[in-house]
Amino acid sequence: MASMERSLEETREFFKKDRFAVHSGIEIDEVGDGFARCSMAIEDKHRNARDVVMGGAVFTLADLCFGAACSGEAVSVTSGINFLYPASGKRLTAEARRIKEGRTMVFYEIKVFDDSGRIVAFATMSGHKMDTAR
Repeated sequence: MASMERSLEETREFFKKDRFAVHSGIEIDEVGDGFARCSMAIEDKHRNARDVVMGGAVFTLADLCFGAACSGEAVSVTSGINFLYPASGKRLTAEARRIKEGRTMVFYEIKVFDDSGRIVAFATMSGHKMDTAR
């Protein structure tokens, strides 16, 4: 997907249209060829009835990070996430890395870290490349 790679500013501008991620407070911090780093300040709206960060909030961060790593040029087809620990601290950071890219499909791993650097979730996502003109 290197030919479709967007700059950090182009990626941020593109994902301003991702209303749920914007509402969730996710920020795109870094993008590169098959890589992205995104983060989210933990707010009360992210917590469940047990006062821990909701799995859906963690997954949304991982999903947006996948999209940013794909330069917005692929849509997820399958995903799986393992929640390893409850998040602690004030911020979550996700890192997505491309594992494989084929003609029409991509495969990524996404790790979500809390402030202590502990991996709180590990996800894998496959995506279908879109044939859209920029």
